[in-house]
Amino acid sequence: MSAQHLSDRINNLSVSQTLAMAAKARELTALGKDIISLSLGEPDFNTPDFIKEAAKTAIDENWSNYPPVDGYLELKQAIVTKFQRDNGLNYQPANIVVSTGAKQSLYNIAQAMINEGDEVILPAPYWVSYYEIIKMAGGIPVVVPTSVASDFKITPEQLQQAITSKTKMMWFSSPCNPSGSVYNREELTALADVLKNREDIYVVSDEIYEHINFSGSFCSIGSIPGMFERTITVNGVAKAFAMTGWRIGYIGAPEFIAKACTKLQGQVTSGANSIAQRATIAALEANPSEIGYMVEAFHKRRDLVLHLVNDIKGLEVNVPEGAFYVFPDVSYYFGKTLNGVLINNADDLALYLLEYANVATVTGDAFGNPNCIRLSYATSETFLIEAFKRIKEVLKEQ
Repeated sequence: MSAQHLSDRINNLSVSQTLAMAAKARELTALGKDIISLSLGEPDFNTPDFIKEAAKTAIDENWSNYPPVDGYLELKQAIVTKFQRDNGLNYQPANIVVSTGAKQSLYNIAQAMINEGDEVILPAPYWVSYYEIIKMAGGIPVVVPTSVASDFKITPEQLQQAITSKTKMMWFSSPCNPSGSVYNREELTALADVLKNREDIYVVSDEIYEHINFSGSFCSIGSIPGMFERTITVNGVAKAFAMTGWRIGYIGAPEFIAKACTKLQGQVTSGANSIAQRATIAALEANPSEIGYMVEAFHKRRDLVLHLVNDIKGLEVNVPEGAFYVFPDVSYYFGKTLNGVLINNADDLALYLLEYANVATVTGDAFGNPNCIRLSYATSETFLIEAFKRIKEVLKEQ
């Protein structure tokens, strides 16, 4: 048996580079290597106790039957309230679909919206799975490049140039994974002014990092006049509430799109985990200040990492205002030989750092920016200091 017996769909699907590097780091750790992983986007905090208590109560109250495909009404109402409170978005329960993580939410949207040959604009860097999810739906990703110099944000002019007669959607995240960039209201309004010229273009706004935000404000593109009816807002509890393993994501969308996603989900997974849904109600009903201690820790680590990165020759960074990543341009090292290893690209550098520094990172090529690597600072300051010490040592030119 071989790959020839598998579907073309799966043979053409790329492996998630973030998960692949994390798996490689775990393998090396199991072999006794002292690996520091800066590859996975996972908070190193535990789920807050008040959320765990809500889950325990749900178990005791026997919330163990199949939930509605699109989520419990009480959870959908909590999501509606959250959207109004935090984002100025006036959804109703019929606009909400709860899924097994935001990744499934994105997959549902792609399968429900994209036809063969439809073009989807992806400002780069983009989250690694956008590209493959769009491809699986038959869509054509149209990558719009950015750089450190532009704070990894696209301009209205770039967006206008990317639009064709085949453009169906634009997908982006703010705060951005992997760059940490946050679009402000003025920047989003300028992009919306371009999109308003084409009422048939829909926007997927991935806002899962909205609360891990050091900019002092946050704007959902759906709150900009003229954008609500054609924006699909994606969110979840994994990042802000340290609930990655609970697997709850959700969307707010025009009702016809929500119904389509529910229809698909009903044939694929049905409703998301019942206990996790009940716990999520507690998370979303809480004041965002409840997770302020995590945001403060990430902010402090961000500043520490910027200090450490700036002490390493050849790493050029922006100042990320959200999420928990830095995304340095490492092209300075391309064509150089380090410890006898020729560094041709970011892939080579990421593998070099894993082998020689015992530090796991992710190549920027996976995010559409081949000059960069992504480093997560969702780990302790002690590990961060040691990791960047190792990186600095192995990047010394001979």
